[in-house]
Amino acid sequence: MELSTLQIIGVFLVGCISGMGSILDEFQTHRPLIACTMMGVVLGEPTTGIMLGGALEMIALGWMNIGAAVAPDAALASIISAILVIAGKQDMNVAIGLAIPLAAAGQVLTIIVRAITVGFQHAADNAVKTGNLSSITWLHLGALLLQAMRIAIPALIVALTIGTDAVKNMLDSIPEVVTGGLGVAGGMIVVVGYAMVINMMRAPHLMMFFFVGFVVAAFTSFNLVALGILGIAMAFFYIQLHPKYYKGFAGASSAAQGKNKLDNQLD
Repeated sequence: MELSTLQIIGVFLVGCISGMGSILDEFQTHRPLIACTMMGVVLGEPTTGIMLGGALEMIALGWMNIGAAVAPDAALASIISAILVIAGKQDMNVAIGLAIPLAAAGQVLTIIVRAITVGFQHAADNAVKTGNLSSITWLHLGALLLQAMRIAIPALIVALTIGTDAVKNMLDSIPEVVTGGLGVAGGMIVVVGYAMVINMMRAPHLMMFFFVGFVVAAFTSFNLVALGILGIAMAFFYIQLHPKYYKGFAGASSAAQGKNKLDNQLD
């Protein structure tokens, strides 16, 4: 699929937005669900973008920067995977399998860019001493622009080459055993990512709902909307019936017990 000029510009802009979002963390534009959806809209297949983003989001749920520790880069993995699936017509499982090495490559780029921006920070410190506020503003915007280019430039390179015969032949020449292995790995990665999130929650008393949901999803034809509504209803009933979460229920039980004791004493 050869991209139009407007689509290439859109890929560049989405890459910029995702790159800046990965350092700002305010609008979460670097998250797979948002980045892949935006890329799907630009490339004309928003449904595919949402599906890919949802699958990658399950992997990246636990990825976050803590202190000086830099997490794998979800933005680069999401943008490149979306281009490969939508424009390159690759299988979604293959793109999911490639997401991990892409995220690792993005992590290296993040470290390099952050090392470069240290010079911007020292320049901003010097600008503070002289009271040059406009210089501080431009230094901050310049550092943010580097973060944008960290994603936008690789995305632009992939978008410009994805429609060429050389790249198409290269992708088509990948042995089926490799693409099949990536497909299996992609399915396993999603499950492992979700399992890591469940493990971090450490809520063994809620695991029964997980198993019930698995059985319902496996042995019925309910879609995601129906499963979501069923999950909300079960959570509502659980909160209503559990004394730990519904204090009114516990208070009513205590009051009833107290009344019974008082009645017994009067008798």
